Amino acid sequence: MKKVEVVGVRVDQMANTPAMRLKESVSPHRYFDIFIGAPEAASIHTALEGTEMPRPLTHDLFVLALGKIDVVLKQVVITEMVSGTYYAEMTLTSQGVDNVISCRPSDGVALALRAQCPIYIQDSLIDDVGKVSPEADEENILEEFKDFIDTIKPEDFLT
Repeated sequence: MKKVEVVGVRVDQMANTPAMRLKESVSPHRYFDIFIGAPEAASIHTALEGTEMPRPLTHDLFVLALGKIDVVLKQVVITEMVSGTYYAEMTLTSQGVDNVISCRPSDGVALALRAQCPIYIQDSLIDDVGKVSPEADEENILEEFKDFIDTIKPEDFLT
């Protein structure tokens, strides 16, 4: 599994639908988007911004309730994509026992942000859907250029 971070929430211009963008925590920092509903997008955005609401939102309430009954959200894993739909699981720990529950990725991410627990994606899934970020491409190009400069000799320019 690869650890991922939430980059943000945006509206996909072509589909006119909210999407959350996640990326690998370590190089090559591949990213992927998951289309989500507007309420979940707002909830994720609120958590990312650290906005305090006067009344708890649904995801806030869920995390508060878990804490009251001594259940910890251990991790969220984005497990697969079937026919364009992503699936996820969250692991809840109670009295040392892990319980894995299926969830929508958007709900899992909204809860993970509030519970400050890690989010992962299956290796095979990130291999299928991950795109290398433009920043990573630029870093690779720069590294290749540095390698080229380090190995070039004057005679390489002779015709």
